[in-house]
Amino acid sequence: MDWKQYIHADPEILTGKPVVKGTRLSVEFILSLFANGWDQEQIFDNYPGLNEESIKAVFAFASDRIKEEFLYSYKTKS
Repeated sequence: MDWKQYIHADPEILTGKPVVKGTRLSVEFILSLFANGWDQEQIFDNYPGLNEESIKAVFAFASDRIKEEFLYSYKTKS
């Protein structure tokens, strides 16, 4: 999944937080909806600007960031 097609950060939108392109919905916000028990159907009903690919991109972005953070912290400890 190439999340770069769906996720971007712009200092003019939500102070530069990564968002789904074409929306003001941050990756952090969408992940928090899932963490609070929302399912995909509820998210789509409430935020029609999202689709299955954009949700996959949110998770791919988060996964990549976690990997990068782990690698960075590992390298700085060595």
